[in-house]
Amino acid sequence: MLRLTDVSPYLKQQSFSSNNPLLKYAGVLVVLMLSLPLLAACGGSQASTGGTSSASKGPFTIGVSNGFVDSEWRTQMIQDLQDANAQYEKQGLTKNLIVENADVDAQGQIQQIRNLINRGVNAIIVDPNSQTALNSVIQQAKSAGIVVIAVDQEVTSPAATNVVINQADWATMSAEWLAKQLNGKGNIVAVNGTAGAPANDMRWNAAKTVFSKYPNIKILNNINANWDQATGQQMMASELASQPNIDAIWSQDGMAQGVLRAVMAANPSKFPIMTGEARTGYLQLWQQAKQAHPNFTSYGVINPPGSAVSGLRIALQMLQGKTLKSGELKGSANNTIYVPIPGFVDQSNFTQQYNQYKSKPAEYSLDGSISDSDAQALFN
Repeated sequence: MLRLTDVSPYLKQQSFSSNNPLLKYAGVLVVLMLSLPLLAACGGSQASTGGTSSASKGPFTIGVSNGFVDSEWRTQMIQDLQDANAQYEKQGLTKNLIVENADVDAQGQIQQIRNLINRGVNAIIVDPNSQTALNSVIQQAKSAGIVVIAVDQEVTSPAATNVVINQADWATMSAEWLAKQLNGKGNIVAVNGTAGAPANDMRWNAAKTVFSKYPNIKILNNINANWDQATGQQMMASELASQPNIDAIWSQDGMAQGVLRAVMAANPSKFPIMTGEARTGYLQLWQQAKQAHPNFTSYGVINPPGSAVSGLRIALQMLQGKTLKSGELKGSANNTIYVPIPGFVDQSNFTQQYNQYKSKPAEYSLDGSISDSDAQALFN
């Protein structure tokens, strides 16, 4: 690209007589004609760096918007971000992590993001409460030169980059496992998270697609327990009392521990199999259930809180002026980087995973994130 500094040698070679007004004005015209396109070209180059006005080595201020805190998973996500940021502070790459962390609706999260814009952050990591309701404020952040990364759940705004696991794939894995365990026949109760939340809807739509392939699988009921263990336990207890023929339970993470507690307390004559979660507390209950019911089996796909750290690593690449390689953005809105699902727990590896994590706090979720080198590999 021709830069403004490339113009000066050409101008120095020209002679404009002060006694010739026509030549003098012609010279001014040449300068303007050469300068304006080059200034426009420089502005276009800056816009391609991912929302920053210019590349920098930092240190950067990072903002976090979390609109749902009644979840151990979200607590671990924030802790993961704080731990990762502490390492980047030591490297001189970041200087502050400003966290807006409260239970709010979409309008409340819009205010969270506005607060971060007003604080002058360089990037915002947002776990969105809605796929679309934040689009306007996300665009405001981008217009202010702020990199916006959505984690855990996807948004449709082209002004943001989603850095998430594929929630549809996550749900497909457990739904297919359950269908195979049932040999394609049985009665299922589905326990979902918060209705309308992007991850919840993507998961349940994917699971329904799997179950629709099996005409002899019947979904007795679909309940929403808001990713809360106590709510999951209460609602599952009601289901067990009213539905005597439950063969299996398809549960999202975040409340599966409560669901399994309800099953163990009811102790039905036909103990259902279920999908659960890759969390220490659930693994501990799984172990207890196996002792009382040797045929009990379960399956938990890892949903890593560290996906937010993956988002932070990618944001830092963008802040340093790097551009994504062609083809890295996917998803329905072509604005998503899908990071790998770290794995799963089933009967084949349960003992190894249980022994590895049994000393962790019950609320600890098996975790993972991409490395700095993994993030760098996504960029030119």
